[in-house]
Amino acid sequence: MSNTPSAVDLLRRSLDTFLAKDMKAWTDLCADDVVAEFPFAPEGAPARIEGRGALFDYLRGYPDVIDVREIPAVRIYPTDDENVAIAEWSVKGGVVSNGNPYNMSYATFVTFRDGLIVNYREYWNPQVFLNALAGTNF
Repeated sequence: MSNTPSAVDLLRRSLDTFLAKDMKAWTDLCADDVVAEFPFAPEGAPARIEGRGALFDYLRGYPDVIDVREIPAVRIYPTDDENVAIAEWSVKGGVVSNGNPYNMSYATFVTFRDGLIVNYREYWNPQVFLNALAGTNF
């Protein structure tokens, strides 16, 4: 049995690091050639980011926009591929600029190589994000 953390363990660590609001530490969990994909990104936001540096540049200001205070639900699933894990998770927090609540659910598919994230694909509802920023509540 290997002492290498499983994809499930690595994905859980990435969520813990995200909750700690340390975007540098989060991107340090990624390979230099990481590809992040956001298929439902709103217009004007990137749907694909390539490279750890570019991903850090994209994420560095996130805690200044959204204050994620908790991850109330998380389920992480192993797959037949030992390098891939899937997470269903949600966050609760608020928008820093206007105080609006920010509650989002995600489905994330993550591929690891040598213990680092090489592909991160995240599905989420851009309307929830845009409405929270605009002050429109459902």
